[in-house]
Amino acid sequence: MKIIKTLSLGVGLMAVSQFATAAGAGNTIETVNPEADRMALQNFYKKRFPDTELDDYVNGIYSVDAASRAQWEELEEFPPYEFAVEEGERLFNEPFANGKTYASCFANDGVGIRQNYPYWNKQEGTVKTLEMEINECREKNGEKPLKWGKGEIARISAYMAWTSRDNVFDIKIPEDDPRALAAYLEGKKFFYSKRGQLNLSCANCHLQGSNVRIRADLPSPALGHVSHFPVFRSKWGELGTLHRRYKGCHKDSRSKPQEMQSDIYRNLEYFQTYMSNGLVVNGPGARK
Repeated sequence: MKIIKTLSLGVGLMAVSQFATAAGAGNTIETVNPEADRMALQNFYKKRFPDTELDDYVNGIYSVDAASRAQWEELEEFPPYEFAVEEGERLFNEPFANGKTYASCFANDGVGIRQNYPYWNKQEGTVKTLEMEINECREKNGEKPLKWGKGEIARISAYMAWTSRDNVFDIKIPEDDPRALAAYLEGKKFFYSKRGQLNLSCANCHLQGSNVRIRADLPSPALGHVSHFPVFRSKWGELGTLHRRYKGCHKDSRSKPQEMQSDIYRNLEYFQTYMSNGLVVNGPGARK
């Protein structure tokens, strides 16, 4: 199919060859090595885009495509997410019916903590995301949960990301709980597994296909992919969460999307965010 042929031109074989260690090995609990995966991803992009500094990958496609970057920098002079962040701050500080606010549920009153998510919760035996805990905070305080993906939850998350800008991601995989490593491994396998009618994986577009045009789109690099969410997409005309983007990507590739905040999407976020350790929070962002 045309889309697959486009991805194959020029970079497909090079990408597969250079990244075979991380993508094709370490696929069992006994052999997986998250830090080796992360360094392999960084080294891949150092060779693929030698003129791009690692810390610039938080800017997505704009880190590697000069023409797109020029348009984006103009857009950032009057950020389309600015009012949403202000609304998120208002919502964050608005008392629940019991008088408490979101600040009561989070470390440091919820300010400057985005870089700590997602994390492994040993007591619950699962990966916890920021949006997940926003809704858990609401339910804990007698409020109904918000709908995933957009609206108030995206605006609150965007405000919390804004307070965390330039904080460095340092996601942990606890060595004393093999379930955490298993969650990371499931996220990694999902990223590299082909699915759907087009037989595409996340890696096809965001590893081999980074900055390779697919019709009118230029897929962003996998490195730093999660750092700028929630994101204001011109296509959406509003803010959306990372899991909304996951779901949309799978629809675009004609594969069956998972539910937002499902185990598999949370594990995928865990894997991807670990890959961005050492980079900084850059959300909310603006994209096409």
